[in-house]
Amino acid sequence: MLDYVIHLDKKLFIFLNNLGSKPFDEIWLLVTKQLNWIPFFLILLFILYKKLGTKKLGIAILTVAALITFTNEITDVIKFSVQRIRPCNDDTLAGLIRVVKDSDTFSYFSGHASNSTASMMFVYLILRKYYKYSYLIFLYPLIFAYSRIYLGLHFPLDIISGFVFGGFTGILFYFLFEKLSNKLTTPTTHE
Repeated sequence: MLDYVIHLDKKLFIFLNNLGSKPFDEIWLLVTKQLNWIPFFLILLFILYKKLGTKKLGIAILTVAALITFTNEITDVIKFSVQRIRPCNDDTLAGLIRVVKDSDTFSYFSGHASNSTASMMFVYLILRKYYKYSYLIFLYPLIFAYSRIYLGLHFPLDIISGFVFGGFTGILFYFLFEKLSNKLTTPTTHE
């Protein structure tokens, strides 16, 4: 059964990866770099500041830092446990795929997908009560993670698993944030 799932995963990867073409390679190389998303993050930071205020924003930033650290560490533990090679290094795919960027690290599961989904799930859960279309921030992890398939660095199952793990992590850290912010921002009464 697992072999069949991996076979389907590779077939889907080949299809999605081959949708790319040379004129778009540079765009996807820009998309995949986290630093290029700083303007987007700054806009989100400003929106959060307007809705949360300084103290709660500080708690949110610390929570996101913990969230990303946690997500990175768990992703690395799983990558080194599973040791799935990346598509760009898979000899069975040679000549069938476009390799725009390569890497010698392991593939399963995608840190790009898990980190971006975890952080956007966290932000979404904060902003959903203020903005009807706050779910649109999930376009970021979708585009960001697809860049990994386009470039030849991750299989679809790597991305999907990263999305699932990131989603759960974002929810977990949101509840932690709620608990912390309620405890630290609620005035205490002295009798």
